[in-house]
Amino acid sequence: MTHQPAANPAVLETSPPTENSQEENFAPFPPDRPTRLTVIGAGAWGSALANVSERSDHRVRLWSRRNAESLGEAIASAKVILSAVSMKGVRSIAEQLQKLEISEDTIFVTATKGLDPLTTYTPSQIWQEAFPNNPIVVLSGPNLSKEIMKELPAATVVASQNEQAAEIVQELFACDSFRVYVNTDPIGTELGGTLKNVIAIAAGVCDGLNLGTNAKAALLTRALPEMIRVGTHLGADPETFFGLSGLGDLLATCDSPLSRNYQVGYGLATGKTLEEILENLVGTAEGVNTANVLVKLADRETIPVPISRQVHRLLRGRISPQEAVQTLMERELKAEFCDLDL
Repeated sequence: MTHQPAANPAVLETSPPTENSQEENFAPFPPDRPTRLTVIGAGAWGSALANVSERSDHRVRLWSRRNAESLGEAIASAKVILSAVSMKGVRSIAEQLQKLEISEDTIFVTATKGLDPLTTYTPSQIWQEAFPNNPIVVLSGPNLSKEIMKELPAATVVASQNEQAAEIVQELFACDSFRVYVNTDPIGTELGGTLKNVIAIAAGVCDGLNLGTNAKAALLTRALPEMIRVGTHLGADPETFFGLSGLGDLLATCDSPLSRNYQVGYGLATGKTLEEILENLVGTAEGVNTANVLVKLADRETIPVPISRQVHRLLRGRISPQEAVQTLMERELKAEFCDLDL
């Protein structure tokens, strides 16, 4: 992820109410009290989200480690803090923020897609553990940052167990080219965006091997119930995976060379090594780490993940792209919906 200079800090113009994780304890802000937004992570995704919020008539602080100002200064008056750092940086940023004085009224938004290798936690679970009394909102959807920066039409989802917090974030990012929906299933919304990164690697392999449209359609169709199995086992609503953060993100990421995870799979299929691909990749392909953590999780919880398992084996150099495809084609014959309980 390429870091960019931070935007000039300024006050956001909105004044919605805030809350913490227990809705009945929240009191709305006075109508004349401004809300401020700080985006942590000035790479492609963080910069795109900051740009969207500015197009929504808000002014935003955009912070990265290269900034002259400290993290404490960047979030000093923020009422909404959005984290768009890579998965490996989430826990570090959360720990740094724990050392600062942050009101329980402050809303945390996570826009990271990944799983923690130590705990198998999602980013929102890390944030909720670090700030148990603050509202946590997940932002995820079919959002390729380069297209968003070009102001091409896009839609996303903001999800929280507290609808008021989600609606505040919805207002911060909704603009004429970026439509924002709300739901109350943060774990499902988050896992949709996380798990599809592994499938995007498989999609890149499919295209890199020139397997055709039939194979790609079969892959994506079978990938969706695999994602749902994992999600529902972890407490997600299965319907969430048929929305923007599930099926929508799956289609966008698996069908675009702009996707870094797709680029990894395509490169492996065309004979490049994983090390070579990652060395020349601009940004982080979260699906590589997610595949490792997902298989660990699936083994522990006995969740069938045949596509992700082959991607994991491929990334570890245990099989070739051709062998991964052959293994999937040779699986035991079964009824189409035998392992999907909706």
